[in-house]
Amino acid sequence: MQRKTATGVPLSRRGLMAGAVTAAATRPARAQARDPRELRFITAVGLTVLDPVWTASLVTLNHGYTVYDTLYGIGQDLQPRPQMVAGHSVSDDGRSWTFTLREGLWFHDGTPVLGRDAAASLQRWWKRDSFGQLVAAVADAVEAPDDRTFRLKLKKPFPHLLAALSRVGALPCFVMPARLAAADAYTQLKEAVGSGPYRFLADEFSPGSHVGYARFDRYQPRPEPAERTAGGKIAHFERVTWHTIADATTAAAAMQTGEMDWWEQVPADLQDMVAKLRGVAVQSKDPYNWYGIARFNLLQPPFNNRKLRRAVLAAVSQDDYMRAAFGDDRSIWQGCRAMMPCGVPDVAELGQAAMPQLPIAAARQAVAESGYNGERTVVLAPIDYPQLGTFGQVTADLLQRLGMNVDFQPMDSGTMIARTASREPVEKGGWSMLHTSGSKLSMLNPALNSYIRGQGAKGWTGWYANPEIERLAQQWIDNDDPAGQRGLYDRMQQILFDDPPFLPLGQYGVSTARRANITGILDGSGSYPWNVRRM
Repeated sequence: MQRKTATGVPLSRRGLMAGAVTAAATRPARAQARDPRELRFITAVGLTVLDPVWTASLVTLNHGYTVYDTLYGIGQDLQPRPQMVAGHSVSDDGRSWTFTLREGLWFHDGTPVLGRDAAASLQRWWKRDSFGQLVAAVADAVEAPDDRTFRLKLKKPFPHLLAALSRVGALPCFVMPARLAAADAYTQLKEAVGSGPYRFLADEFSPGSHVGYARFDRYQPRPEPAERTAGGKIAHFERVTWHTIADATTAAAAMQTGEMDWWEQVPADLQDMVAKLRGVAVQSKDPYNWYGIARFNLLQPPFNNRKLRRAVLAAVSQDDYMRAAFGDDRSIWQGCRAMMPCGVPDVAELGQAAMPQLPIAAARQAVAESGYNGERTVVLAPIDYPQLGTFGQVTADLLQRLGMNVDFQPMDSGTMIARTASREPVEKGGWSMLHTSGSKLSMLNPALNSYIRGQGAKGWTGWYANPEIERLAQQWIDNDDPAGQRGLYDRMQQILFDDPPFLPLGQYGVSTARRANITGILDGSGSYPWNVRRM
């Protein structure tokens, strides 16, 4: 692992960045021959997958929100708000929901948004999303009686339907033309046609490097103010272009000179330095919103062994992960020994017994007693997300000290996403553990939380199967009043600590950087291009 300072910051990058800041502070910014109607956005992770139903990756989520719209969004109060929908009605028995689309909705290919498009999109989405699969389980029929209406008939009432349709984070219910929504949900779409505020420019897409979007002049924003994924999605720029810049020093220099307008995510150890750049502002987004995860592959050795998973969990020090990635500033991060994010109502830290941070000698003994037999353990981490790459380094180091046969494979996010779709053993290109993070907003309840769901082959990668977790998730769904669910959440956590699907690594916040004349960046787990303007 790379040698670090006492604050956990990699020496090489800290030194380079300090030099870049000093140089930037002593020279005037270069004038840029740029069109002010273009928003230039830096992402460290290149877009490679266009289909926001096929993958839950953050870069594809951001792309999805740029191109597509949703039936419902959430406001600052985290409650569902109509978005593409003008209104809905529910039958007296709660088993029939009729939705009316608002007027003036058009797809980017020039076709109107119809009820059958919404119905088809709903059915493709619910094949992949954990919350959507619960909707599908009680769905009797999906109909489109006319061009502006679609109807969902249920076998029994589903009190939390709007929460499902407004879900944020992993796999939102984006609406696409029926001709695309008819495609197999487990096969990637190569075409991106939505009805959102910006349209995808296929001829300006260089996978992993560059993406171009143009303002969709037929998009009609809602009249309400923009909040998170709800309200008026006003496109203030004629064009939005994404530029993949993985190196933080290069990204900071591009921000300081005005070559770029908005940097999606500033590494935590560089935030103070970036804030000193002339003409650049650093903006915090949703403190402690991100929940670090090291996900096991439960189909293949060695982590199909529950005793081994518990032994590794018992050795984890969340402080080691957080300090390595973010330093000692606890305003950026916090430990959370829970299987659901701290700060979510009714979630308690119940992991003290399962996560005692065993000394290495005791942990090595627990690993040996688990039946681990020296199987090669392939650990994946995306290096284009600095914190996730660091998490992977810490895990690889920990597993080696526990006496495991570790094959650490850092790679770019696009490659990792493709790799983790494999269910093969490691000898045939499979994997043992991956590193990722999820937003707290995508884990607000047991139905939303794909990371804890026990759906097996139908669930999130790693394919955790636990019928009791599914029974409890269904119990939450069937409850008309989800308030005061502490007992149910406690029971779920007890099961998850006994049969862990992942290692919880702690919670942290992220900051974005913008030119001082850029305003309107909204809170949320995604980087939303609407409401953003140049002053």
